Amino acid sequence: MTTTSLNCLQHAKPVRHKLSVGLAHSEREILEAQKLRYRIFAGELGANLPTRTPGVDQDIYDTYCEHLVVRDENSGAVVGTYRILSPENARQIGSYYSENEFDLTRLQHLRPRMVEIGRSCVHADYRTGSTITLLWAGLAKYMLENRYDYLIGCASISMADGGHAAASLFNRLGENMSPIEYRVFPRCPLPLAALKNDLPAELPPLIKGYLRAGAYVCGDPAWDPDFNTADLPILMPMSRLDGRYAKHFMGKAD
Repeated sequence: MTTTSLNCLQHAKPVRHKLSVGLAHSEREILEAQKLRYRIFAGELGANLPTRTPGVDQDIYDTYCEHLVVRDENSGAVVGTYRILSPENARQIGSYYSENEFDLTRLQHLRPRMVEIGRSCVHADYRTGSTITLLWAGLAKYMLENRYDYLIGCASISMADGGHAAASLFNRLGENMSPIEYRVFPRCPLPLAALKNDLPAELPPLIKGYLRAGAYVCGDPAWDPDFNTADLPILMPMSRLDGRYAKHFMGKAD
């Protein structure tokens, strides 16, 4: 959920690896995660990423974030990552990353208990259900151990077709929309009225997983021109996390 690349998690490959998940504890680990992000977002997806260091995806939020990483225990390589912005650090930097895309005024009362996740990606050779499950397990453990109640982020859908698939997918998400008091508003809205909304597009697996776990979609999608994605505002109240998911994730995080 930041701009979050979900398309990079769509194509699973039946390869088994010995993997572990945890927060990065060194600058070297964080740099590895940032290089992975650059390879996927810029190299695979063609995102326009301004960066001071060639081959490294880094912005002003990174210093304030914790970085969850999945590591291949055999090679030592970082093969998956999320970055996590706690409410305390969001207060220090002055905003959540999502506020560049959405007006979050209606979530103001949740801020002391609201964690933002983003920049999620997985190396092409590790796009399996087990890798994604480990990332979610790490997030669940972080939320429960720190007693935070809400997760927010931006879930991305490719606009390679001009946005028609994104509009069609959004048109089918009515039952997943949040209560009105949680609605947020895109600063650069996807022009839904100008797009086809009846195409048989497939919901990206990670978004499908969020919704099955109990997440809300909190409003219309925003257009992110740098990533050329339509971004859905996602809110996960931990109280809505399906019990089967919670048990499964926490077992994986141990």
